[in-house]
Amino acid sequence: MSNTQGQATLFNLTVTLSEKEVPVFTYTNLDDSPVCGNVVVNQYSTISYQLIDKTGKGLKFVGAAFTTPFDKIIDAITISSDGTLIQLTDLDETPGNTGFQFVLSNTSNTLQVLSPDPQVVNRPHN
Repeated sequence: MSNTQGQATLFNLTVTLSEKEVPVFTYTNLDDSPVCGNVVVNQYSTISYQLIDKTGKGLKFVGAAFTTPFDKIIDAITISSDGTLIQLTDLDETPGNTGFQFVLSNTSNTLQVLSPDPQVVNRPHN
């Protein structure tokens, strides 16, 4: 997990297709080193994911889906107008963790694509 202390965190999210046309999600830091996409925060943070679509299917972020949307771990999301950047705002006011899946649209059909489940973990202020 990346450790963030009051700084913005940026991941690249590259999506490719397997031989059977199944989306494959890969998270990397800006230096292209692989990471799991999870992040630990202990201060107010903005966590950004830059979409790199290598599927040829015109993927774009349309949202993030949470199984526990009322737990106050993530306070807001913002998506760029071109759908290639999503930002999660975490005020770090509530300890705990939350999982989510990115929701992406595509230009091949009207179905939406779900990512694997990265997590945000809030740690109490020290």
